[in-house]
Amino acid sequence: MAKVHITNVVVLDNPSPFLNPFQFELTFEGIEELKEDLEWKMIYVGSAETEEHDQVLDTIYVGPIPEGRHMFVFQAPPPDVTRIPENDALGVTVVLLTCSYRGQEFVRIGYFINNEYSENEPELRENPPAKPQFDKVVRNILASEPRVTRFKINWAEPDAALATDSGDGNIESHVPSSDSYGAFNNDSQISGMFQGSLSGYGDNSNSVVHMEC
Repeated sequence: MAKVHITNVVVLDNPSPFLNPFQFELTFEGIEELKEDLEWKMIYVGSAETEEHDQVLDTIYVGPIPEGRHMFVFQAPPPDVTRIPENDALGVTVVLLTCSYRGQEFVRIGYFINNEYSENEPELRENPPAKPQFDKVVRNILASEPRVTRFKINWAEPDAALATDSGDGNIESHVPSSDSYGAFNNDSQISGMFQGSLSGYGDNSNSVVHMEC
């Protein structure tokens, strides 16, 4: 049985300029006390073609976790635009929130994002330049349709994690309807952005977050 339940995620400052920080207000329940920190990561998917362009925007540590309800705001800087392929700068992409305990990822929350030029820039919207002008791009997160995948882990022993393969016993996925991002884009490649392991990503920071209990 999972010892942490994510009960609510609120996307703050949305829509917003592309270069603004990401902000998510997360609420979770600790079923019982956890002596070690929860490790949260925010990951920006730079391209539907490959994970090579994915960026860990920030990594934060929350804990130890007493039993009960907790809430905090996870803020991270925007992605490094020099690492985003120019052809993938506009249109639909994904931001991922992951949480791990003792090195074991137990939940992953994904949101579709639509990046497009501001309505105040009709010329750019009609004729986008080859080199994106990120200071004129608006980021719109589809906050109403998160995709949540839960993984069973071993909460007691750090070296006894259960395998998180594709078996139904270890993974529980909550997927929005097939047309949930149709208002943005029908690119079938987008659905693949949620797949794959994130275990190889490095940390951009070692922040410790204060939370409300």
